[in-house]
Parts: sequence; structure tokens; C-alpha cells
Amino acid sequence: MSETTHDGAVAVSGPPSADEGLSPAELARKYELSVSGARVGLGEYIRQMWGRRHFIVAFSSAKLTAQYSQAKLGQVWQVATPLLNAAVYFFIFGMLLKSSRGMANDMYIPFLVTGVFVFTFTQASAMAGVRAISGNLGLVRALHFPRASLPISFALQQLQQLLFSMIVLVVVLLGFGHFPSFAWLLIVPTLALQFVFNTGLSLIMARLGAKTPDLAQLLPFILRTWMYASGVMFPLARTLEHAGASKWISDAMLGNPAAVYMDLMRYALIDDYTGANLPPHVWALALGWAVL
Repeated sequence: MSETTHDGAVAVSGPPSADEGLSPAELARKYELSVSGARVGLGEYIRQMWGRRHFIVAFSSAKLTAQYSQAKLGQVWQVATPLLNAAVYFFIFGMLLKSSRGMANDMYIPFLVTGVFVFTFTQASAMAGVRAISGNLGLVRALHFPRASLPISFALQQLQQLLFSMIVLVVVLLGFGHFPSFAWLLIVPTLALQFVFNTGLSLIMARLGAKTPDLAQLLPFILRTWMYASGVMFPLARTLEHAGASKWISDAMLGNPAAVYMDLMRYALIDDYTGANLPPHVWALALGWAVL
């Protein structure tokens, strides 16, 4: 098509655009545009998470390295802190309160140290999760990435810290005459299930903590109650039996996830901690808590 201008020149118009007549919504679909910050489906979100897997690993490693960077002893505190906690609990519960319920020290001390290390893994994952979003708002606002990457990376950081602590735990076990056996292989599925559970717990805490910042102040009291109710410092089944607790209370306390994962780890590592100390269907409970 052509038209004559006022000075006699002929102007030739180009062909109509292929996008002519399309609505904004149709244009967005055509060029695969999406609203910034819009929710995506679960499958797409998982795909995005997988694409950020290197970021998750690098972020957790960086946090682990920086955690004690200002301390003179540095990374030594990764294992010194739970060991000092175990020493305090042994003095109070083992020596003063006699909470070992007849256990000899060569069994009670590995029992106690194992419980402290394993529970600290869950406790630290929950505490890190509740601050995962609110404590990293600068990163959240500056970059576009799946927010679930943060609590997952914090749970991974705590797993890495536990693996360092496990070296010390092995030394404690050997020092009290508990030598490696095939049962030690159960450490792998136990830690895998606990990590999955801790990751889910961290994700829940991150969501709640982002909506309710005061939860970060309340959570330590909840976790301390959970610790005492899980038998970290004393054999839970014997204590409940001695106290005459009803069956449903005993079942609830013995079946709580922290107690289940501690029992499995103690069963794997301590020679005299037999299957009689485990609640019924303990592996089913461990798997159920992990996938819940």
C-alpha cells in the first residue's frame, strides 16, 4: 500500500506486524513471558531448585566456614561446642542426678554423647530454618531464586557440621570399648532419613519465621522442652517405666522423631544398646517422619 505525501513523494508502508491485533495476555503467552514473582507449579519449582543445586552447596559451605571465623579456635568449635554440652549434661544428669538408670559409664557416656550430637543436628536445623528468610532479606530482595534454597542449604550446613562431630564421636566410642561392626553401616540410612526430616522441619520453620518473627525468640524454649522429652540425657523407656507413665504417653514420647533417630544411632554404634531398647516398628517410624 502507498500514499502520496504533501510534497508529492510516495511513502510505502511496511507489511502489517505479526503481533498486530494481539492482546497483552496473548503477547505474553507468545513470547513466554511471566509475571515477576508469580507462583509456579510444584514441578517447575523443583526444576528451578535443581538448577540452583550448586548454589545450595556453595552457600552451606560458606556459612559453615564463616560460622566461627571470628573465633581464635575457628572450626574447632564445631566439635567443641557439643562436647562441652555433653560434659555439662554428664556432670548434672550422670553424676549429680544419677539419671543413667543403672548404665555403666562405658555405656552411658557414649549414649549421652551420641544423643547430644544427634539432637543438636535437628535442633540447629530448626533454629537456622526459622531465621533462613528473615535473616537473609538482603539476599532475598537482591536476587531472584527459589526461596526454599535457603532453609535447605542451612539443613545441609548442619549435616556437614554433624559429620565433623562424628569423627569425635568415633573417638569417644573407641575410647570406651565400642569398636566398629556391621551395625555401624546403619549410620548411613539413619542420617539420610534424619536429614530429610530436618530439611522438611527447616522449610516449615522458615515459612513460619518469615510470617512470625517472634517465633525465633520462642523456639529455643520449645526445643529445650523437646530435648528433655526425647531422652537425650537419660534412657527414655526406663525413665517412663520408672515414672509409671501411661501407655499412650510412653508411645508418644518414644515415637517422637528426635527420640527415634537417636535410638537408631545408638543402636548402630553402641554394642550393648540392643533392639530391646527400640520402640516397635522403629524403621517405619523413622521413614514416616522423614516423608511426612
